[in-house]
Amino acid sequence: MTRRLRRAGVFAAVAALAVLAPTLGDAAVAPFLAVAGLAFFGVRDGEWFETLALPGDRDDDRLYGLVSFSLAAAGLALFASLPRAPLPYVSFAAATLAVGGGRLGRELVGSRSTDEFALVAGYVTGGTLGAIAGQFGVLAQTGGPEITGAAGGVSATLPGVVFLAAAAALTAALVRSLVFARDAHITVAFVAFAVWGFVALDPNVTVALVAFGLGVTVALGYVSVALGTASVPGMLTGVLSALLAVVLGGVGWFLTLMSFYAVGGLASKYRFDEKAERGVAQENEGARGTGNVLANSAVALAAVVGYAATAHVDVPAAPFALAFAGATATAMADTLSSEIGGLYDGPRLVTTLRPVDPGTDGAVTWQGELAGGAGGLLVGGLAAVGMPIGDPVTGGAVVVCAGVVGMTADSLLGALIEGDAVGNQAVNFLATLSGAAAAVALWAVVLR
Repeated sequence: MTRRLRRAGVFAAVAALAVLAPTLGDAAVAPFLAVAGLAFFGVRDGEWFETLALPGDRDDDRLYGLVSFSLAAAGLALFASLPRAPLPYVSFAAATLAVGGGRLGRELVGSRSTDEFALVAGYVTGGTLGAIAGQFGVLAQTGGPEITGAAGGVSATLPGVVFLAAAAALTAALVRSLVFARDAHITVAFVAFAVWGFVALDPNVTVALVAFGLGVTVALGYVSVALGTASVPGMLTGVLSALLAVVLGGVGWFLTLMSFYAVGGLASKYRFDEKAERGVAQENEGARGTGNVLANSAVALAAVVGYAATAHVDVPAAPFALAFAGATATAMADTLSSEIGGLYDGPRLVTTLRPVDPGTDGAVTWQGELAGGAGGLLVGGLAAVGMPIGDPVTGGAVVVCAGVVGMTADSLLGALIEGDAVGNQAVNFLATLSGAAAAVALWAVVLR
């Protein structure tokens, strides 16, 4: 057994201590503090130090990676035992074991393969299985409802447990791809609060919905990496976003969002070499990363979370559905206008209509505008059929108009503020926010 695999096994064992939290109660923090103290004061050299040391630990002669992970778990354990508004034990166990099990799964795969997709798949699989086991362990101690799919909250049903575990593992894999190897404490804290949020939303999760969401999103994630339309971190972001869309919203929401991921990704690869020669090609060989995916999807994700929350508060759901569709229509329209319009000569600056060089921020072509409008029309049609946006014809028209408004806002922002201080991703985010706001404003005027 390699040192890396043994190290991952120790992290997983420490994470598994979270399962004891319901029994230990206020003392749940004790085992994690004991591990942190032993790692900090007791292991300074020798075989165990060499086995457990993460990159950078050897420079400091301290096991800061294991210590920080244990202290983060101790903090979560303390928070879970607070008398008022405690972190649910299932969230604590799911988060720690998603990280610990994920590390172990990645190292198991890593002993046989160096392919990054395979390593990430190992992390997500190990994290999901670990988070499932952790939730079962907690529910067995707390005497929660039987894991049969009966009422009792998302964290007490079999499909709910699987959803929370998969969401925790995907979130952990995504955060891990953005931080350093020694930052597992950041990952576990972020995942714990993310899972807590999902528990609070308490979505209606069914076996069919989870099976569909996981099966289709994972398959499409693999295809996106294989085709080069997304990097591995970008793929993780897209898979997690799509899973949340289908579980918190529904199949119609999922198809609306996936239309952008699929069509937008393929548009980026369309005649890529020609766009590269013209200087208008997507960076990273057309593979969209986490920043790009989030810049185009963050507003839509916030909208679907808000939609799920309307089940618990007296707020109309339609504005959130329209904001989701408007943001997605904007992302689609903007992507197609850029990727298709960049192939044609004669671009003009949107603010002055003067001819400019291809690739100039804020430049537009009539071909690109037409392609963008078609993209908005596609999203509007899907939203009209599968989302609760009111009358299909009127609601669909609102979404299309919002997409055009957002696409135009992107061009204006590109011409006016994009540069060294404000990057393309920030402009994309503001544009999707504009599209979402336009959809809600039109809803208030036309549909309400």
